[in-house]
Amino acid sequence: MRSIPYSEPYFLFLARQRRGAVWVFLCSSQTRKLQIIRTALSVFSGSNCDTIFIIQKVISDNSFQKDPVDPKGTYALGGSVIGRSDNFTVAPTVIIQLLRKTLPFSELDKGVLESVATKCLIDFFPRGTLIFKQDVTDVSYFHLIQKGGVKIYLTSSDTVTTLKDFGGEGETFGALPMVRGHKADLNVETVEDTFCFLLEKDVFLELVREHPGFAQYYLETFSKDLMFSAYAELRCERIRAKSRDSCYLFNYQVRDIIKTRPEVVPSSTMVREAASTMTRLGIGSLLVRDDADGLMGIVTDKDLRMKVVAAGLDHHSPVRQIMTGPVHTIPAQASCFDALLKMMKDQVDHLAVEHRKEIVGIITSHDIMVFQGVSPLYLFREAVSQRSIQGLCEMSRKIPNLVRALAEQGAKAGDITRMVTLLNDKILSGILNLIQKDIGPPPVPFCWLALGSDGRKEQIFRSDQDNALIYEDPKDKWERQAADAYFETLAREAVDNLLASGYPRCKSDIMASNPRWRKPRSVWEKYFNDWISSPEPREFCLALTFFDFRPGPGDKTIGDSLRKQVVSQAERHHIFMVHIAEDCLQNWPPLSFFRNFIVEKDGRHRNRLDLKARGVLPFVNFARLMALRHGISETNTLARLRLLSEEGCLSRQFYLEAREAYEFLTQLVLVRQLEMVECGTVPDGFVDPSDMSDLEKKMLKEVFAVIDRMLSHIKQEFPSLV
Repeated sequence: MRSIPYSEPYFLFLARQRRGAVWVFLCSSQTRKLQIIRTALSVFSGSNCDTIFIIQKVISDNSFQKDPVDPKGTYALGGSVIGRSDNFTVAPTVIIQLLRKTLPFSELDKGVLESVATKCLIDFFPRGTLIFKQDVTDVSYFHLIQKGGVKIYLTSSDTVTTLKDFGGEGETFGALPMVRGHKADLNVETVEDTFCFLLEKDVFLELVREHPGFAQYYLETFSKDLMFSAYAELRCERIRAKSRDSCYLFNYQVRDIIKTRPEVVPSSTMVREAASTMTRLGIGSLLVRDDADGLMGIVTDKDLRMKVVAAGLDHHSPVRQIMTGPVHTIPAQASCFDALLKMMKDQVDHLAVEHRKEIVGIITSHDIMVFQGVSPLYLFREAVSQRSIQGLCEMSRKIPNLVRALAEQGAKAGDITRMVTLLNDKILSGILNLIQKDIGPPPVPFCWLALGSDGRKEQIFRSDQDNALIYEDPKDKWERQAADAYFETLAREAVDNLLASGYPRCKSDIMASNPRWRKPRSVWEKYFNDWISSPEPREFCLALTFFDFRPGPGDKTIGDSLRKQVVSQAERHHIFMVHIAEDCLQNWPPLSFFRNFIVEKDGRHRNRLDLKARGVLPFVNFARLMALRHGISETNTLARLRLLSEEGCLSRQFYLEAREAYEFLTQLVLVRQLEMVECGTVPDGFVDPSDMSDLEKKMLKEVFAVIDRMLSHIKQEFPSLV
C-alpha cells in the first residue's frame, strides 16, 4: 500500500454508482478542495451516482494510507460556502427515492413527484455554514437534507441563543418563510458537512397552490391529512391484523345499519295484536305512542316472553302495561361505537335512531353483533351475568384481546379507554357484590374510590391498583368497630381478587386494603383539607394521585359529595395551586429528534424516551391544574380540556391542538404497549428513536411543541414562578 507524503490534511471524495463503480478524488489544498467538490457534484450527478462521501483525514504520522476508506466514518469538512451559482442538477431517480419518504411529498402522485425531481438541484454546505440568518436571509429555495445535519436556533436582541430544533437526513427547512412571504425567522447552521436537494421558490409555491395539503402541512400544527396518515400507519404497521381488517365501528354511522322504518302502535293496542304485527313483519320491537302522538315507550319480543307469557298476563291487555319507557334514543349521525357504548351504559338492547327530531329507525345489539362478528357487548353481558368471583377474574383476562380488536378496527385510545373503563367498573362491581353476599350488608353506606389513571378513566392495560374506600361516619363506638372490621374484610378480599384478575398491587400501597386509605368521610375531609391548606413537600406528589379520584361502586352520593367539596376548596387556595403549577413546570418535553437520538433543550442526546413521563403526564398535570383552578369536577383529561375550552378558560384553537396532540400520544403509547403485551413483556412507556418511523417522529415533535405552549400558559397564569 503506497504512502503519500503530506504538507497539510488530505481530502478524499468518493461517489458510488448504482452499477457498482466508485469514483475517487484526492486533493490537498483548500482551494483545490472546493474545485474538486464542484467537479465531483457535476460529474457524479451526471453519472447516476446515488451516494457522495466527503472525508477529511488529518495526517499525524507523515503518511496516509489510501485504503481502506470507511465511507461510514465522520465527515468533517471545513471551508467556504459554495455560492448559489455553484449548485448542480442531480439524477431525478435519486431525488424521487428520498421524496417518497418525505412528507408531504410522499402524498403526491407519481407524475407530480417525477416532475418535481427534474427541477431539483443539489448543493453542498461545509460544517459550520450559516445557511439562513435570522431576519436577514431572503429564502429562495426549499431545502431537503440528503446527507448531513443542521441545527436551528433563535438569537434574541441581546444575543442569547435558544436552540429550537435539529434536522438530519430526510428533513426539510425553508418552507414557512416562502409560504408566508417573509425573511428567514430562524438561523439554520450545519453541524456537519451537508448535502441538500434544493427546490426553487416559484416551483415550491406552485405546489402549494395546486395541492392545498402542502400549505396545510406547513401551516397547521396537526393537519387532517397528517393525522390520518399517522393513525393509519400506527394501525397498519404496528398492529399486525389477526382478522379481516374492519373499521366499521368507528367509520359507520348508526343510520347505515338501520334495516326498516320503525313501526308505531297506539298505547291501547292489545298485546295479542302487537305480537301478531311483530310476527307478520318479522321485527323484534314496536314503538308505543300516546293519544297525542308522543312517544311513550317500546315493546320488544323480550317483553312479550317475560311480561306476558311467563307472567300469564291476559293477551287482551293494552301494550302500555308491558312497554318499557322512556325510549332510549341516539342521533342518526352517531358512530356504531357510540351506540354500543350507550347500550352498555344504559343496559338496553334497543335504541331509537333520531334524525331532525324524528325517529327514523330502531337498531339493536344484535344488529351490531351481526355486523361486527364479535362484539365487546359479549364481554359486558358476561360480566353482568357472572355469578362467581372466579368467573369474573377469568373474564377480565379477555380485556387485552378486546383492546387489540378495537385497535385493529381503527379505535382511538380515548374510545378504547371508555370501553375498558366500563368493563373494569362492571367487573369490580361484580366482585364487591359477590363479597357482600358472603359477608352481609355494610353497617354504614360506603363508596369505592378509583384513583390515578382509573380515576381519570384512562386505564387500558392492567396497571397497578390505585383505589381507596370512604364510608359514612359511624354513630357510636359499636358501629365504628363494626365498620372497621367489615370494611377491612371487604377491602382485603376485593384487592386480593383484583390481583387474581391481573391487576398488580400498588407499589406505594395506595389501596383500600391499607387502613390509611380506608376511612370515614370526616377523615377524608381532613386529609384533603391538610393537602390543600398546608401542602407538605414530602407528601405532595402522593397527594396529587387522590385529586383525580372518582366514585366507584357503592353509594356514589358519598363520593360525589366529597369531590364537590374538594374542588370548591382547592379553587379558593392560591398557594395550593402554585404548588401544583410548580410541579407541572418540572417536566418540560425534549426539544426534538436527531437521527436516532432524543435531543434535550440543552443539546444533550439520549437514546430512549419515556412517552408516559415526558409526554402523557404533562397533559394530565396541566388539565388537572386548570380544572381545579377553575372549579371543574371532571377527572378525565380530554373532558377537562373540553370543559375548559367551553367555559372560556382556554382558546378553542389551543384546545383543539392539545386534544389532537394528546390523542395521538396516547394512541402511540397504546400500540407500543400492545406490542409489548403480545411479546410477553410488561408494558411500559419507553421507546427507542431508532424504532420509530419518520412520521412518528414528526408527530411527536408537534406534540412537544404543544406541551411547550401548555407550560408557557402555566407560567403566564402564575407569574410568580417565572
